[in-house]
Amino acid sequence: MARSMAEQPLEERFEHLETVIASDRFRQRQGLGNEVPFFICPFPAGEAIAMAGLQHRLENSLDRQGVRVLSLNLYDLCIEMLTEREIWDQVLAMETDLSKAELQELFQGVLDPEVYLVPKITEYLNRGEYDVLFLAGVGEVFPYIRSHTVLNNLQSYAKEKPTVLFFPGKYNHSLERGASLELFGLFQDDRYYRAFNIYDYQV
Repeated sequence: MARSMAEQPLEERFEHLETVIASDRFRQRQGLGNEVPFFICPFPAGEAIAMAGLQHRLENSLDRQGVRVLSLNLYDLCIEMLTEREIWDQVLAMETDLSKAELQELFQGVLDPEVYLVPKITEYLNRGEYDVLFLAGVGEVFPYIRSHTVLNNLQSYAKEKPTVLFFPGKYNHSLERGASLELFGLFQDDRYYRAFNIYDYQV
């Protein structure tokens, strides 16, 4: 069976991503019907470091072509929010005394996507001009923040420009099961139907 594009060598994936994102068709959200311009860029979890390098290289290449990328990392945003609210040091001090369940409950409260994270992302969206939004850091914030929750809450605010979510896992589509995000290829990160696999997008 032929390998999917997500399983191809990094250089081939880079070339596809560069060609697609630099295209007018992609940035003008053509071929999507009335759907939100959300794209999943899946990759094997073991390639996280290599993909971070690919993303940085992609941003530089797109910048040279006049494509403005707003690149946000969910983990960095969470640290920024906790620091701004002056609770980061408290969280660090409490961490050793809390169980995993208690820590998860704490983070899910203070980093709630609808109340805190998506408004923080929206702040960045409103700061300046950009052509495409890159979101990374999905694996680092699991299980406190789930990808589908971020996308569900973001779709009302980021519908004018394409968003690319770099996802360490699989994004599967089937007629029987719909679409599902499988984090690390192991954990079902719930169903999210309104995103496209960027490797399926052609220009």
